[in-house]
Amino acid sequence: MKKTVFIGCVESSYIILKHMLQKGYIVSGVVTMDDSPINSDFHSLVPLAKEYGIDVICTKNINDEETLEFIKNKKPDVIYCFGWSRLIGKELLALPPYGVIGFHPAAIPMNRGRHPLIWALVLGLDKTASTFFVMDEGADTGDIISQKDVIIGYDDDAQTLYDKVLNTAKNQVIEFTDKISMDSLVRLPQDKNVGNTWRKRGRLDGQIDFRMSCEGIYNLVRALTHPYVGAHFMMADVEVKVWKCNVYKCDDYKNLEPGKILKVYSETEFEVKAYDGIVHVLDCDNIILKEGEYLR
Repeated sequence: MKKTVFIGCVESSYIILKHMLQKGYIVSGVVTMDDSPINSDFHSLVPLAKEYGIDVICTKNINDEETLEFIKNKKPDVIYCFGWSRLIGKELLALPPYGVIGFHPAAIPMNRGRHPLIWALVLGLDKTASTFFVMDEGADTGDIISQKDVIIGYDDDAQTLYDKVLNTAKNQVIEFTDKISMDSLVRLPQDKNVGNTWRKRGRLDGQIDFRMSCEGIYNLVRALTHPYVGAHFMMADVEVKVWKCNVYKCDDYKNLEPGKILKVYSETEFEVKAYDGIVHVLDCDNIILKEGEYLR
C-alpha cells in the first residue's frame, strides 16, 4: 500500500477507515475534527486513529499551515478525503503524486454538487452510484477511478440508502487501493460540459405543502428522515417534523381540498388529504389535531 493520509469527519469517513484498518491496510496519518455543527452525521476519527496507533490532527481549516505541515511530514503518495465539506486548496491537491481521492454518492458527471442522497430520494430516482474520483479545483469534476451503481427501492429512505452506498463504497476503496499499490489504476476523465450540478438545499426545500402530490410528499419525507433533519409542515408558527409516512390514492376523497385532516389516530399518527390522494403520517412530532381541521 502506498503511503496514505486519510481525511474525514462524518459517519461514512469512519466506516470506510475502519474497514480499511480491519483489513490490515496501513494509514500514515489522519486529519479530522473534534466537532462539526454543520454535519448532521459528524463522527470524529480520533478514537479510531488512537486505537490503531495512527498520528492524528484535528483542524477547522484543512489548508492552514499547521495542518499542511502535518500532512507534508507524512510524505503521502496519496490522500483519501472522504466526508470533508470544506474546500481543499491547490497546495494540498498538488502534494501527493497519486492525487487526492474524493467520494461522491452519485453517478457523476450526472448529479454533481450538494446533498446527493437527499436529492436522489426527493426526485424519486430509481438508482444512484458510489463514485470515487481524483479531486481537482472543480466541484466533483475530477477523473473517475471507481463507480458502481446503487439501486434505490421504493421503501428506501435516507438511512437505508446511506447504508447501501457505504456497503458498496467500502469495498470499492479496497479495490482501488490495491490498484494504486500496483500502479494499475485507470483514470477516466469527465467531460465537464456533460451532466448537472445539484444546488444547496434550504429550509423551505424540506417543507411539506399538502397541495403537493402524494408521491412528492412521500419522497420528501423519506429523503429527510433520520439521520437528517426531517421534513416538516407548519402549524401556525411551529414546525412539525414528519419522520415516516405512507401514501395511497382513493377516489372516496377526490372532492376534498388538500390539507383536510381525515382521521386522527394519536398525537403522532393521522391521515390528511393531499392533492391526488391521502398521506398517512405514521411518525411525527407530537401534535394535537382534530378531524375536519386543515393543515395549510
